[in-house]
Amino acid sequence: MSDIDIRTTGQAGRITLTRSKALNAMTYQMCLAIEEALEEWRNNDDVSVIVIDAEGDRAFCSGGDIAELYATGTQGDFAYGQKFWADEYRLNHKIFSYPKPVISFLQGFTMGGGVGIGCHGSHRIVGESSQIAMPEVGIGLVPDVGGSLMLALAPGRVGEYLGTTAARMNASDAIYAGFADTYIPQSMWKNAISALETEGDPTCLEAFATEAPEGVLSRQIAQIDACFAGESLDDIRRTLAADDSPFAEQARKMMARNAPLSMACTVEMIHRLRGPSLSMEKALDLEYRFTSRAMEHGDFLEGIRAAIIDKDRQPKWQYAEGDVPAVAVAKMLAPLGKNPLSLTQETDMNTFNIGFIGLGNMGAPMASNLAAAGHRVTGFDTAGTTAKGVEISATVEAACAGADFVFTMLPNGAIMRAVSAQVLPAMKKGATLVDCSTVDVDSARDVGAQAASIGIGFVDAPVSGGVGGAAGGTLTFMAGGSDTAFAAASGLFDIMGQKAVHCGGAGAGQAAKICNNMILGATMIATCEAFALADKLGLDRQKMFDVASTSSGSSWSMNTYCPAPGVGPKTPADNGYAPGFAAELMLKDLGLSQQAAEAVDADTPMGALARTLYARFVEDEDGRGKDFSAMLPRFEKRGRDS
Repeated sequence: MSDIDIRTTGQAGRITLTRSKALNAMTYQMCLAIEEALEEWRNNDDVSVIVIDAEGDRAFCSGGDIAELYATGTQGDFAYGQKFWADEYRLNHKIFSYPKPVISFLQGFTMGGGVGIGCHGSHRIVGESSQIAMPEVGIGLVPDVGGSLMLALAPGRVGEYLGTTAARMNASDAIYAGFADTYIPQSMWKNAISALETEGDPTCLEAFATEAPEGVLSRQIAQIDACFAGESLDDIRRTLAADDSPFAEQARKMMARNAPLSMACTVEMIHRLRGPSLSMEKALDLEYRFTSRAMEHGDFLEGIRAAIIDKDRQPKWQYAEGDVPAVAVAKMLAPLGKNPLSLTQETDMNTFNIGFIGLGNMGAPMASNLAAAGHRVTGFDTAGTTAKGVEISATVEAACAGADFVFTMLPNGAIMRAVSAQVLPAMKKGATLVDCSTVDVDSARDVGAQAASIGIGFVDAPVSGGVGGAAGGTLTFMAGGSDTAFAAASGLFDIMGQKAVHCGGAGAGQAAKICNNMILGATMIATCEAFALADKLGLDRQKMFDVASTSSGSSWSMNTYCPAPGVGPKTPADNGYAPGFAAELMLKDLGLSQQAAEAVDADTPMGALARTLYARFVEDEDGRGKDFSAMLPRFEKRGRDS
């Protein structure tokens, strides 16, 4: 193949990209050829190391060849792009997990698809001309080919900065951010490769390594962390707008070129990945959720039109004039149902029989997402409600019979205990019960002990994210239970949510949930009080939001779920306080927190006061049936001695 030279020299499997006139842009056939070579060398004892390099001075690989993607996408053929990305991601994963050393030499531009080929091996060499970047947001994509993993691992908030601005890194910056390992002057690369071919041992590279010229990222880290710490893209943009430094001005200028939906999804992906659940598999899965939808629902075709077809550099992005709705981000990153990314050439998805008890506002969309992913889901609800794709059973026991997993989403601990008494005897040994209700800690621990006594796994996994998160598959699960039970359920959590945190043994999930919601209840009251006070002081609400959301008053209640209508992202306040999370549910959770505090003799005066105020709001005023943020109009009406 004229675009790539694959051979064996000495102890090295050699892959050289030879499209220098096209900046070595990766074609689909090149991708398949590299994978074939890696498979051939995997068990070849004569090949000790893999060396990937490229011809030409300007680029190792400037990205993927996107012309064919545009041509097929504009004709309504989205399947070609989906197959291209799926096969490319499989190759990226193969390089990342390859059992032999993979050494890449990254001169000039290494961007996009070039990062996927060159930055996942064991030894990544940069030189004086190296310029590495993830510029996908400029064409309506997200950092992919496993790049989101590297952004999530980068120091501080460097990942958010690189992913949304598409800033380029020199050799030193790339080493600092985790995209490269070693600096070797390019005049010595030929000798270094010869040593690898002769010795078959990457430790020979140490003799050629020197210190890289100074970069900028390490000097900018304090500003990056301050400006890019927001929970969402909109938070980041507000912070940058309030900063008049040259750094912030340049960041704003760079971001103004890029697709807002792509940047918002990039921030969300990094936040979902960062933490104990980080893995290459999860990163590629999130990336594929976006890219598989990018032609039909994203800005990819428009981005390519503006950049390389018409070359007018005037893309008409979605959401160019305002904030990116959370629902739009959730839609692009939602599970793909029966067509998920497979990292083997044949699908390896396990399908399960699942029982789901409690098909209310939360349970029904959760069950539907499991069914859409290809699992057989049988549901039951005392109210006779149904869920899309879910077979409805006449009894609890019938819904659980033969199930590999049973999920419950129930109103309180007493009902959870009663339903578990029906569910556990009907479950087969070795199955797992996952309770997603928010209940008291003792109920979770008791049911967990009962399950263990009869050989059934148990996870208490209350959720955060509300009805929108349940529908969009963006819930956070706070899980308690054994390591084995949590591991068994983790793949199903990935379908229904963005994150699952294993908090400890049975009951730990409930403990985390009630502590979290005690914080939420108290901070929402403080946020509502502050807006009511600002009103009476004559302070404009937008000015109040602009200050508090970008300074020490910043919180989830302020930035993401602002109780003031017309200010910040769209929230229930903009819909007459129709509940996203009802005030009576907040009262329930605050009651659970105080019950737990009393049981362990914990002093929680703010939590206790928050419960008292929500009890008054729900039981004696007009708060029942309204969102918990409707505390704001309550405080607006009241004086100091009311």
